[in-house]
Amino acid sequence: MSPILVTGANGQVGFELQRSLPILGDVVALTRDGMDLASEASILAALREYQPRVIVNPAAYTAVDRAESDAGLAMAVNADAPAIIARWAADNGALLIHYSTDYVFDGAKADPYVEGDAVNPQSVYGESKWRGEEGVRASGACHAILRTSWVFGHHGSNFLKTILRLAREKSALNVVADQIGAPTSAALIADVTRVVIERAAAADTPSDLSGTYHLTAQASTSWYGYAAHIVREALAARVELALSPDTLKPISTAEYPTPAKRPANSRLDCQKLMDRFDLTLPVWQEGVDDVLVRLRAAGN
Repeated sequence: MSPILVTGANGQVGFELQRSLPILGDVVALTRDGMDLASEASILAALREYQPRVIVNPAAYTAVDRAESDAGLAMAVNADAPAIIARWAADNGALLIHYSTDYVFDGAKADPYVEGDAVNPQSVYGESKWRGEEGVRASGACHAILRTSWVFGHHGSNFLKTILRLAREKSALNVVADQIGAPTSAALIADVTRVVIERAAAADTPSDLSGTYHLTAQASTSWYGYAAHIVREALAARVELALSPDTLKPISTAEYPTPAKRPANSRLDCQKLMDRFDLTLPVWQEGVDDVLVRLRAAGN
């Protein structure tokens, strides 16, 4: 049987997909050595070799600030590559699962964003991911575009692990408090992806499920609130830290300038996904606490 092909095998989501998807069949997980998303020839060679029935594409250029000065590579990986993959999927009858981001929005809306809201990316990264979405949609492939936010996991680099490291090293820390979103675990993304693939495989007309969906954990917090939760839970588990909740200081975005502008509101309304696939999504604290337990068990 044709396999499920996963890109970005070393990434946070790619790592978790290798756990969640084997129940559905053979999984081929490729690193950049096996499929370089900056090279059309490499992409097409891998697709022709493995002839996948499902393609799951978590690989992306995710260095948000560096993308401002490296737009060519960011566009190649995030915009051009998904379109190439999607056209192959359309021509060969494969299902494509592709991931996008809250950065396609400008963050000015007061309420959580729904899928049909107008996009207005404020960074090269956000623009590149939006163009990638458009390439997938234009291909005619059977697809699901899953927009997510603030991804973390026990594998790879992320905000949670950075805060834990800094909390051991520093007795005081400033964290931005006026950007709001939902920390979302790579494990949750991978588990929902499995459900989407299962439902598409069982559907009489899988193309009826094609579309764009928001996928994040539920409830929301600021980066400061997220950091405070990490510190409190670590201390409760008797992890030795130099930092305390009292020495964690909330600051504004203006006090922490970055090359790429971040959305002030990254909240995504996930009702469409939950209704279409009969899902209940957990609050963000559950995923964070689970990763903290796994990190402690691993001695991290």
